[in-house]
Amino acid sequence: MTVSLTKLQRQQELLKLVKNKPLLTDRELAEKLGASIGTVRLDRALLGIPELRERMKSMAQEATSKLTSLRQEEVIGDLLELEPDKWALSMLQTKKVMGFRHTDLVWDHYIYAQASSIAIAVVNAEMVIISSMRGRFKSHAKVGDSVIARAKVGIHKGNRFIISVRSKVDNEEIFVGRFIVCSVDAESEMFVERGVLD
Repeated sequence: MTVSLTKLQRQQELLKLVKNKPLLTDRELAEKLGASIGTVRLDRALLGIPELRERMKSMAQEATSKLTSLRQEEVIGDLLELEPDKWALSMLQTKKVMGFRHTDLVWDHYIYAQASSIAIAVVNAEMVIISSMRGRFKSHAKVGDSVIARAKVGIHKGNRFIISVRSKVDNEEIFVGRFIVCSVDAESEMFVERGVLD
């Protein structure tokens, strides 16, 4: 037996849900609240909570303002959250052009590109390069899926960072990667002497 919430309880729960998981759609919010999509939209309007597209746009602007290692257009997907040298979150909305010719499966290199760009973006430095990477694809994305990639900074020594990236579609993990990235000086001899990064 489900207990229905009062209007005030529902609205308080809605505020909590959007604060903790701002990427939830109205449909997902409605399911979690046991209410109709129309009710959720009305509650959002009354509480001044913007629709998902606007929430994402606001998140992207804030995250991009903290970005130092890449330009916004160099990030594959939309950078939604960024805590430099700690963690980052991006979303890649897959399109038909990203799919294999005869299927609705997305080419793996788009998933890798999103993961590698967020691994670079999370580091607070002017120039960051990938030194090495180990990863594996656990499943595949389909055209139309939203791929959410989360990067987390692990061990950090000097100019070297270990970044773990996990990419998901809904709640299914599709890619896991471990990147070793280095912050470098543009004038550094690192670009000449390859052995420094090994």
